[in-house]
Amino acid sequence: MSSPLPIISGLSDLSGRYDAVLSDVWGVIHNGVAAFPEAVDALRRFRQDGGRVVLITNAPRPSQPIIDMLDRLGVPRDTYDAIVSSGDATRSMIAKYRGRAIHHVGPPTEDDLLYEGLDVRRTGADEAEVVVVTDLDHDDDTPEMYRSRAELWLKRKLPMICANPDRVVEHGNKIIYCGGALGDLYAAMGGIVLMAGKPYQPIYEECFRLAEAAAGKPLEKSRVLAVGDSVRTDATGAAQFGVDLLFITGSIHAAELDAFGKPDPQTIADLLAPSRAHVAGFLPRLSW
Repeated sequence: MSSPLPIISGLSDLSGRYDAVLSDVWGVIHNGVAAFPEAVDALRRFRQDGGRVVLITNAPRPSQPIIDMLDRLGVPRDTYDAIVSSGDATRSMIAKYRGRAIHHVGPPTEDDLLYEGLDVRRTGADEAEVVVVTDLDHDDDTPEMYRSRAELWLKRKLPMICANPDRVVEHGNKIIYCGGALGDLYAAMGGIVLMAGKPYQPIYEECFRLAEAAAGKPLEKSRVLAVGDSVRTDATGAAQFGVDLLFITGSIHAAELDAFGKPDPQTIADLLAPSRAHVAGFLPRLSW
């Protein structure tokens, strides 16, 4: 059995131990509908105290549209120093198919910027050389609804580039499936799935580089804190990259952890144990 986790009241309890925060976005700073004011305040205060903040998100789009979305949701730009998205990391994978046919799965126009300047042709699966998944086509879809389509991809031995490794995300008061859930289905069927976002190393390496650039000095990983709400992506990614984790319980795991009631530290520790993350503490919502 793992050890119970440290009890903290907010990021202020930890801020003196860290020079930089690598913060998840969806589920930590906003829920897809509105920003969390207490989270915005916490990151702003951390920066005012001299810390650096790099946002790290599995959103399957380049950074600029995400910055625009944060603007609309009321997340001021003085909340963070830089942002890295799974879309940024994924573009280099798609670029290998320059001049060739790809099959897109996800909202039909929302992710157009993912392909900008890459000279790929979006076609049906019967012509494509690779499947690129940003998300499911519609918020109410489930991965199982795509099984017959995936059988064709598998028959044609198409690799899948999954631009969003997240399985689920909080959207308002709902939990919806993301591209990672479809990637799991395809992998279970025997398909090849390639990912570059969390928990994989390329996105963390870029975040760390930007954190050092913002700080204007080399950083020690022991003084970098990851903040996230997902065991599979945030906790595992932090562990593999070698940085501590502040776990946010009040998002996709809120119900099972009784995040806003009487959460049991041992239950949270047991949930996180498979990730092997070094956990600095947990909060229902990021706050100062």
